[in-house]
Amino acid sequence: MVKPSPLDRDATAKIAWARYRRLMRGMALVSIAAVIVALVWLHFSIGDGLTIHMIIATTAGVGLSVLLGAALMGLVFLSSGSGHDEAIEDPFEDDPDLKP
Repeated sequence: MVKPSPLDRDATAKIAWARYRRLMRGMALVSIAAVIVALVWLHFSIGDGLTIHMIIATTAGVGLSVLLGAALMGLVFLSSGSGHDEAIEDPFEDDPDLKP
């Protein structure tokens, strides 16, 4: 039988997803800061050779990479912090030889 997840309850889910959204808002600011740092570094490294295409590619690459990493790690924290990880069926709980 599958154990119920704490995220199945509305009150727990609202709190967990609110924390996740707050984390993502903060990481959006970090992403913007990372893009600015990368563009400033490129400007000082390359100088006037910085084209609009390089600016767009750097903004998309750095910004989306930071946001994707934050989104995935945020989901790990949401799963662990809400107790969702504990609501699994362990197929090895009865066999001590198969446990790590």
